[in-house]
Amino acid sequence: MLAAGLAVHGVVSAVAAVRGSRPDRAVGVMGGLAALAAAVLAVAWPRLSVFVLALVVGGWLVATGLATVAAALRRRVTPRVPRGVRRAVRALATAGALVVALLAVAGTAWVYRGDARVAPDGFYDPPAGVPAEPGRLLRSEPLERGVPEGLRAWRILYTTTDGEGRAQVASGVVLAPPTQATGGRTGDGSPVIAVGHGTTGVVPRCAPSLAAEPFADGASAALERLVRDGWVGVMSDYVGLGTAGPHAYLVGPDAAHHVLDAVRAARELDGTALADDVVVWGHSQGGHAALWTGLLAPTYAPDVALRGVAAFAPATDLTSLAVDLAPTAIGKLVGAYLVASWDEVYPELGLRAQVPRGYAGVVDRIADHCFLGRDVLAAFAAATQLTSEVLPRSALEGGLGELLAAETPSGEIDVPVLLAQGDADLLVLPGQQRRFVADWCAGGQAVDYREYPGLDHLSLVAADSPLTEELVAWTRDRVAGVPATSLPASCQS
Repeated sequence: MLAAGLAVHGVVSAVAAVRGSRPDRAVGVMGGLAALAAAVLAVAWPRLSVFVLALVVGGWLVATGLATVAAALRRRVTPRVPRGVRRAVRALATAGALVVALLAVAGTAWVYRGDARVAPDGFYDPPAGVPAEPGRLLRSEPLERGVPEGLRAWRILYTTTDGEGRAQVASGVVLAPPTQATGGRTGDGSPVIAVGHGTTGVVPRCAPSLAAEPFADGASAALERLVRDGWVGVMSDYVGLGTAGPHAYLVGPDAAHHVLDAVRAARELDGTALADDVVVWGHSQGGHAALWTGLLAPTYAPDVALRGVAAFAPATDLTSLAVDLAPTAIGKLVGAYLVASWDEVYPELGLRAQVPRGYAGVVDRIADHCFLGRDVLAAFAAATQLTSEVLPRSALEGGLGELLAAETPSGEIDVPVLLAQGDADLLVLPGQQRRFVADWCAGGQAVDYREYPGLDHLSLVAADSPLTEELVAWTRDRVAGVPATSLPASCQS
């Protein structure tokens, strides 16, 4: 209604000005254009526009009231301002309003545009005659973009499966030291860090291997340290990022298969040799993938000698995560990703049909943006303008709630587990994580749980985080065969 009113007012003002007297024509046209620009802004920023309208109307009422009281107290007529001065002031004010409105429209266009659209190239197209066996390397090529100085890297295309065992093709990246190392306990070659990356989006162009900084995700400083010491880092893009989708967002078994098969495929890569020893890491969505990798590795990939699992602010209790975050901007962004992904992965849920009326276009716009670069700003801008949750609370009472609960990592991981959490995290809430760890420990799982005061979701894995040095030492100990220590009392037998 606000946008329509502004648009009508702008057109009527401009037409009236053109038909009116010459001295007022320019001012009227500028005012009409400013109103039309304001209508565009009202559509782009609905919640913000209502807030601004409330401020403007409130401010106008306050100013009018004060002026009326002042005039009554003075009981005299205000000197009349000359007509020429009034016209000049009006012209300047209208020109200023037009400039501000046009700048706001240009800024809005810049924000909502996000990054330049980079489509996956032919590297991500599967070749003819893809083998049925998972973990086979289909294609590789050297990677130079965003590679730490002095290190080598490749992007890879390989076979994998989803959680149900259906054949798929995924892409990924490999980071290696300048020369071959022999630091593993089993076999000659470099021990491996298998990295589950955090949320980057749900469409193919959001693959880390396509990003300007392919290795910037998660504990990148610790990864670079260990690779310079002779380790090799292997990171799957996950199916649907880079390769054709859908991307199974926060579907643990699928991600675990993709992570494990990336390690298998990297063993076939020319130019480096890998030991059997593997430690898996992951941050946020990648932490969820890392925990699932630890759960499924013994049965899905017994040839991968998993030595430890490290998860940083992992998405664990997805049901609580969905409920607690739903009203927030980040919750709406994640909700849009979940709807776009799971509507294809689990079409029987009919999630898109449960999105509030009028939100479908906004949800699609959010889901088309990556959680990288300027796209993050565009996705958040759209999410902040939604006045209610992407999915109503009632959606959790059916199949969606059951599937979210099933995606919570549960069971026993038979290698050392490190779980790190910042106590200032506003995405994966510390209280949720503590409850998850306590329940997991009560079920018999040993977890080295470390909580870091003052750190949030991103600063937890920053280069200057205390986790960086601790993670490097912990990971080295896993391959050196040092027994895991420092388990909290709740996890000790």
